[in-house]
Amino acid sequence: MQRKYRQKRPARRPKKILMPRKIIPGADSQLRKVFQSIGVPEEKPFEPDPFQLEAIAAIEHSDCLVTAPTGAGKTWIAEQAVSRILGKNGKAWYATPLKALSNGIYSHFCEIFGEDYVGILTGDRKENTESPVIVGTAEILRNHLYDAMYKGEDLDADLVILDEAHFLGDESRGVVWEEIMIYLPARIPLLMLSATIGNANQIAAWLESIRSKECLIVEEKERPVPLHHLFFHPTGTLFPLVKHGGQNKKSVLNKKVVSYIQSDNPPVLAPPQKLPPMGDIIRVLRKYKLLPAIFFLKSRKDCNNALELCTGKGLASDPGRKEKLISRIEELMGQSPHLSNHRQLWHLEHLAAGSHHSGQLPSWKIVVETLMSEGLLDVVFATSTVAAGVNFPARTVVILNSDRYNGTEFLSLNPTEFHQMTGRCGRRGKDKIGFAVVLPGKFMDLRLVSKLIGAPPSHVHSQIRIDFSMVLNLLLSHTPGQIAEMLEKSFATYLLAKKSNKKKTLNFFDDNSSYLWRDFLQHLNFLKENDYVSEDDILTDDGVWASRLRIDQPLTVAEGFRLGLFPESNPALLAGVIASFVNEKDSRDERLNSRHIPKELVSVFLDIKKGLRPFANSMISKGFGLKPLYLRPAVTIHAWASGMPWEEVLAMSELAEGDLARLILRTSDNLMHIRNISDVFPEAARNAGSAIDLIQREPVITLFE
Repeated sequence: MQRKYRQKRPARRPKKILMPRKIIPGADSQLRKVFQSIGVPEEKPFEPDPFQLEAIAAIEHSDCLVTAPTGAGKTWIAEQAVSRILGKNGKAWYATPLKALSNGIYSHFCEIFGEDYVGILTGDRKENTESPVIVGTAEILRNHLYDAMYKGEDLDADLVILDEAHFLGDESRGVVWEEIMIYLPARIPLLMLSATIGNANQIAAWLESIRSKECLIVEEKERPVPLHHLFFHPTGTLFPLVKHGGQNKKSVLNKKVVSYIQSDNPPVLAPPQKLPPMGDIIRVLRKYKLLPAIFFLKSRKDCNNALELCTGKGLASDPGRKEKLISRIEELMGQSPHLSNHRQLWHLEHLAAGSHHSGQLPSWKIVVETLMSEGLLDVVFATSTVAAGVNFPARTVVILNSDRYNGTEFLSLNPTEFHQMTGRCGRRGKDKIGFAVVLPGKFMDLRLVSKLIGAPPSHVHSQIRIDFSMVLNLLLSHTPGQIAEMLEKSFATYLLAKKSNKKKTLNFFDDNSSYLWRDFLQHLNFLKENDYVSEDDILTDDGVWASRLRIDQPLTVAEGFRLGLFPESNPALLAGVIASFVNEKDSRDERLNSRHIPKELVSVFLDIKKGLRPFANSMISKGFGLKPLYLRPAVTIHAWASGMPWEEVLAMSELAEGDLARLILRTSDNLMHIRNISDVFPEAARNAGSAIDLIQREPVITLFE
């Protein structure tokens, strides 16, 4: 049969990219009055806003969900609530999604309440744990709830605060927030602090249904600092982005912006795949007093490259400010000597410009955050991850893309993500107004941005899922029937019940749509088949100690201990092989230099893979996901634990500094859990403790931590 071919069309001549000859600072006449209102507000005695007082009153007799824009003053509510608890000789737990945020809240609370009254638990830090106020990550609080249920005790707290409570909808970690809300005893008031969310009523109603007490919603829609959206024309002229708009109001693009979009060959700031001239853009912002600014870019690489594009005299014209900045940098660097050779240090000192992303060491990010929060920097180039949960304010944010990378693909910004980014502009007490400047480019949809400005916040959805750690820990203190009742309390079940128009909840035993119960039974049956749970649904001795391994792969690690595969007398070896179980990235093992690979490590690593293969195949055959084990992370952490210098380990790992630090910290966290099974594996537990000491050192662990 003759094939049919499409007629080949002549290739179109690509449009000529029109670059502006020169970027000259300019501003549309409509902005004159706006720019005249820029300035620092007068200092006044602090007076709480009505929503803050309403929240304080609410938590006295009910649960309370506070939803308010970034920077509105939610932390003050927490301070007052904790103060009242301390006044009654009570105890409070403050949970956050990030270790960095926990560290910040801990320092802040120590200043307010005194160091003797505040402790911290993040996995990496464990200080003053008997204090009446504990600050920590949500995972640690969830684990405390597991322990309390196992011991038949009540959590030793009179108030629990969940900061960034919208993390309930986080795809990877939202399950922890939901577990806390389900397990928390109803007698303990729950104060949730959140960015604005679209379905606060659903969340409150769900909590009321499972906790049998009122959950009041305190909502604040107004920003503490008014926001103006601007369009940066490639010629250097600033225009209003929209004609009108605001919260829950339709925003219409400015005619001049529409004209730019509709022109046949509009000028651009940079060719495709290139960054715009950052130095020129900063010069425009400086002229109109729009600094300091945060530039949101799509990747770590772009953040670093943007820093190199900064031009100009920097701080040369202001020696007094430069001296103050350098003095503060030296003070901060004194706590982390490794940072004194950082390749971006020159930009901080001479240009008052920094880069901030997850590929950097935690200590470097803290330096940048500290300098920015103290008003010592003009510019920070950051990925959108800084928009959530870090105190990182500026007068202006500059947005280059209307999409963001979610770890798998680029997706359009949703209203919550956009509002979190713009929530960083306009510093309460430091700015009368804030600005969001939008740059045109290949990945900037200006019409989408105009819709996001007035769009209502996104809904939060349940992310609960079953895993082996959850099943083991619930079986410590509950029968399967009781667990079924507990799963019926999930937000997911509540939403399904509402969707199906049923009165209260789905029945796990009668309703085939109950995916959580089916998933639980699948995990339970596998645990029974492998003697972690008896036939009468009680944890075996192995199941009891395995429940303490609250890590990503508890069952495979537990099986390794049951089979005697892990080294018990060599801390560096144990740290290395455990790193393979926490590794998140595909590894290019074939590129490993053989001189870096100790034969003893290879032998242990291969024995573990071989020994676990039958168990791994069984897990896969039952439909459970399993991460492959790679040699490179084991070699990397073994080298670090053996004393190899940081720079050499970094080169061997083929990771960014921040990723290597994260691998070390997660390995340390897994080793801490292994240390908790000392009653069953005393030698391995001692070995794990020694391994932690070997890998928790500068520059991963510093005085910042």
